[in-house]
Amino acid sequence: VCRSNKSPWVCLTCSSVHCGRYVNGHAKKHYEDAQIPMTNHKKTEKQEKVQHTVCMDCSSYSTYCYRCDDFVVNDTKLGLVQKVREHLQNLENSAFTSDRHRKRKLLENSSLNSKLLKVNGSTTALCATGLRNLGNTCFMNAILQSLSNIQQFCCYFKELPAVELRNGKTAGRRTYHTRSQGDNNVSLVEEFRKTLCALWQGSQTAFSPESLFYVVWKIMPNFRGYQQQDAHEFMRYLLDHLHLELQGGFNGVSRSVILQENSSLTASNKCCINGASTVVTAIFGGILQNEVNCLICGTESRKFDPFLDLSLDIPSQFRNKRTKNQENGPMCTLRDCLRSFTDLEELDETELYMCHKCKKKQKSTKKFWIQKLPKVLCLHLKRFHWTAYLRNKVDTYVEFPLRGLDMKCYLLEPENSGPESCLYDLAAVVVHHGSGVGSGHYTAYAAHEGRWFHFNDSTVTLTDEETVVKAKAYILFYVERQAKSGSDKL
Repeated sequence: VCRSNKSPWVCLTCSSVHCGRYVNGHAKKHYEDAQIPMTNHKKTEKQEKVQHTVCMDCSSYSTYCYRCDDFVVNDTKLGLVQKVREHLQNLENSAFTSDRHRKRKLLENSSLNSKLLKVNGSTTALCATGLRNLGNTCFMNAILQSLSNIQQFCCYFKELPAVELRNGKTAGRRTYHTRSQGDNNVSLVEEFRKTLCALWQGSQTAFSPESLFYVVWKIMPNFRGYQQQDAHEFMRYLLDHLHLELQGGFNGVSRSVILQENSSLTASNKCCINGASTVVTAIFGGILQNEVNCLICGTESRKFDPFLDLSLDIPSQFRNKRTKNQENGPMCTLRDCLRSFTDLEELDETELYMCHKCKKKQKSTKKFWIQKLPKVLCLHLKRFHWTAYLRNKVDTYVEFPLRGLDMKCYLLEPENSGPESCLYDLAAVVVHHGSGVGSGHYTAYAAHEGRWFHFNDSTVTLTDEETVVKAKAYILFYVERQAKSGSDKL
């Protein structure tokens, strides 16, 4: 229909080929159009069997049912699905053989344009590797690509010694994981390490994070299945479970020992959350001071809360401004969101404070201060909010700086910080495209060795700063500036 060659899906009922839901969604529309004749009269069992519900990905040969909104792992009694796979593979092989000479010429002429880039007169390889979408796993891919570009965090995992999870008869054997597979011997740290090692190696084929996704299913039941998930929620679960596993060690070797020996992460930099410090808290950990004042007696209560990220509201006065160039009203900036988070506010009737002096719940005010800033400041813009029955998206454009985000004015004791210790430069941005949290698509922008890349599942493209700043950010990763030359690194 649209002549797109990206994400082709073939209908296993009528053999027509359409693009996937993250291109123009014609495969899904094909399924929906097939349902219309069935809506006006009672469906029989025979009619249900001939509906256009099952299709196959022409690239990965995975089978998907739109009615169940899930991938199909079994086959028919006659093995018809496998026959279709073999037929598609034969077509692909014959096409490859006939076009081999033409493709070789194309590779010689165009590879420099697609995988090589001239930087300062010299030619360098475009070494970024994409991540395959395993069925609505773009939320995971966007977070993994963002974390892979936070150098200090990524390097720690890549330098960990490998853990051999399988031995004996199963050593080296490829296994196909299903939901019912009962294997408790899994390590999130190990699969996360393998995934990070697979990225930035210059592979032209996308890496499939199926082993990591299997472990996610095992230890994070919330993310089982193939429906769309919230990228921020996944990031928090991922960091929390990495933190817990690093504390406990694996195969008898405590990972925190390696952290203690890492000279770049000294004890003074660590922020403990749920036990001992790990690389997660050392990099992302900060401390908030929560200050509550009773409006009746004036009693002040202070509490210190560790955090791995800050969730910021988009102020209501900006919620109608959708794009950067729209002229109705002032532009919403990241500073507006930070100010809204830290400003003094009066708690409403549902959040009355239990005053220890008055001995009852009283009206009060609340204010946040940042007592300790993290090495990597993760800012989550709260784009999804609940109405009476629905979770709607705030589609407001929020302006954010690429360099020099100054956090000094939000510190509890700014006089104790150095001149550049409060300055942050952007490392990665996660963007949600679409209208709802349970739908749409996630992509990420990230900086690597002075260049910006756009990560869209298996597709990775070079981009520029002008494109990045126009993005409607959902999660922002800012890295603390280490020295005067730090601004030149991004």
